[in-house]
Amino acid sequence: MRVLIALGGNAMIGPDGSATQQAQQAAVELAMKRVADLVAQGIEVVLTHGNGPQVGNLLVKNELAADVVPPVSLDWCGAQTQGTIGFLILNALEQALAERGLRRRVATVVTRTLVDAADPAFEQPTKPVGRFLPEAEAARHRASGQHWQNLGDKGWRRVVASPQPIEIVDAPAARALMDAGFIVVAAGGGGVPVVRDSSSGMLRGVEAVIDKDLAAAILARTLAADILVIATDVDQVVTGYGTPAATPIGKISADALAELAAAGEFAAGSMGPKVTAAVRFVRGGGRLAVITSLDRITDAVTGGYGTVVRAD
Repeated sequence: MRVLIALGGNAMIGPDGSATQQAQQAAVELAMKRVADLVAQGIEVVLTHGNGPQVGNLLVKNELAADVVPPVSLDWCGAQTQGTIGFLILNALEQALAERGLRRRVATVVTRTLVDAADPAFEQPTKPVGRFLPEAEAARHRASGQHWQNLGDKGWRRVVASPQPIEIVDAPAARALMDAGFIVVAAGGGGVPVVRDSSSGMLRGVEAVIDKDLAAAILARTLAADILVIATDVDQVVTGYGTPAATPIGKISADALAELAAAGEFAAGSMGPKVTAAVRFVRGGGRLAVITSLDRITDAVTGGYGTVVRAD
């Protein structure tokens, strides 16, 4: 059985939201213990991960150090976080496996994800990134061409394009490593967004971020995963969230879940992409998709816990 696990970016920081080096390392070490439990059961695991908090930190560094060192674009930030988080995962997973008497090699692939240069998201940026700023500071960044949005009492926040992923460009490299016996980490943060030049056919990075769950669905299909597990901070998807009528979803068909999504049950900035990713994976031929908490991923791969999405 091949399982692709998509770890949320918040699984890579401390429980109190701390993003210190020590907190991130401790969080990754805890997450990899859960992953190692699956490997110990003979399950073939592929990993991907979010990077929202880490990219946010890099953007703050860009802002604060702009007069000293040149800021870098979002595609560079994404590639940097793939390297940093991948490094933490390599060490932590190899250690967790060794504790279970397993000697497996782990590899991280710096991964590009193809998007369409004509995607409407580039004309209407909506994905919030970085920190909140007062209007005067936000105005300075807006003058340089960035898009910022007034979010009321919290202040202003930068918004960027989040185009739909089309193809995981470096999936063949991930597949070759898997065939050689490696546990692979790929498409971190949804992958580094690239577009293809219409004249030369060459790829170039673009100022955008890609939803990691939507990219995970494509990666899982490309690598012929049987199961997609989206690990988040809740045990199950809930309808009527935040209301007295809140109801957790257990087993559900892809079509029924898609109908709930179309009715506006799931927030676009949080659970919405996870639901969409689960539906796309199952409709694309996957055996099942599960949305659940990191602590329950062992139960998730059997379809015994979480929100379990099947074809029917």
